[in-house]
Amino acid sequence: MVERNDPARAVERTYLLLVLLTTLASSFIWGINTIFLLDAGLSNAEAFAANAFFTLGMVIFEIPTGVVADTRGRRLSFVLGTVTLLLATLLYLGMWQIHAPMWGWAIASIMLGLGFTFFSGATEAWLVDALAATGFDGHLDHVFGRGQSVGGVAALVGSVAGGVVAQVTNLGVPYLIRALLLGVTMVVALVYMRDIGFTPERDVSTGKAVRNVVRGAVDGGFRNPPVRWLMLAIPFTAGTGIYIFYAAQPYLLELFGDPTAYSIAGLAAAILAGVQIVAGLLVPWIRRLFRRRTDAVLGGLAIGIGLLAVLGLAPGFVAALVLLTALSFVGAVVRPVRSAFLNGTIASEQRATVLSFDSLMGSVGGVVWQPVLGRVADASGYATSYLVAAGIQVLAVQFIVLARREKAPSDPITVETA
Repeated sequence: MVERNDPARAVERTYLLLVLLTTLASSFIWGINTIFLLDAGLSNAEAFAANAFFTLGMVIFEIPTGVVADTRGRRLSFVLGTVTLLLATLLYLGMWQIHAPMWGWAIASIMLGLGFTFFSGATEAWLVDALAATGFDGHLDHVFGRGQSVGGVAALVGSVAGGVVAQVTNLGVPYLIRALLLGVTMVVALVYMRDIGFTPERDVSTGKAVRNVVRGAVDGGFRNPPVRWLMLAIPFTAGTGIYIFYAAQPYLLELFGDPTAYSIAGLAAAILAGVQIVAGLLVPWIRRLFRRRTDAVLGGLAIGIGLLAVLGLAPGFVAALVLLTALSFVGAVVRPVRSAFLNGTIASEQRATVLSFDSLMGSVGGVVWQPVLGRVADASGYATSYLVAAGIQVLAVQFIVLARREKAPSDPITVETA
């Protein structure tokens, strides 16, 4: 393989740095977020309803923020995301201190969703287009895998640090640290992130831009059969995945026998993050086990459903931690492969739009399934809610099979999709 040139390396380094900082900021509260909400006076159903409002915010704002990315630039979209998340994080901190009512958490959670929609689609589209414009000749699976490994390192450090900080201070301090890290991320994006290989359509009116985004999502998404089937599967997988991750915090503490062991929750989240590091590094080798990318996605889904079913049997703290670790590994291996498949079937001018719409579909699932599973946890316990989540994910299998039958050009592993 021809050695990549310096511009392409610089683009990849910038992408990895942004992944590092955004994940580090986010992960500071991953190990304690659900515990934080419960400590603020919310029930399980209310805590996951707050998370559902977060995903509802992503549903509402995916298209408007997609317009920002396409008409004003992907760097601007990313910077606006950091600012919005910083303000929403501080609002979360203030409401925890006063035990705010549910409507306050709903507003703050929607703000968080808005912040993340500025990231979704725009960051990945910026990477792919910038790499193509700078002569990148490598494999996208590998770049996404390295990004996942870097994110895993950041999540490992952030999750452990967040849990320890909460243990020795209080549950609010990790949120303050997260806000500071988001400020650093904003500065880095302003200095190093440039729109390369993509020209924003600044002369397009807002109404026309919205119509273009919707048309691009339809043409590049639902009218593109391989993409359509993956999009229809993600509400059942990503939609339940948000619940699975955040419910793991109180579930593991319940199995451990000490609901105030915040450092244990942080350590558990860190172990799951560490698995992503290994999985990201192993992607170049694991992809060789499959002839097609949809085979890898389908196999990962089947294994994940089995692991969730066993988790639903309340196997004990150590066994549950091992099962969650295995589940995290499978998901971490599949994500870069799925991303490479999607990017290989989307035209450059539609990339940010379609990727944002793909994220929107996952958010729609989260809006529906999080409060449902939270209610199940209130009524029958976390173990039962994991069994129900496994049943929901079974519904995604049919759509992956249909995507496989389309024989997309990016499906064979031997075909490069850059």
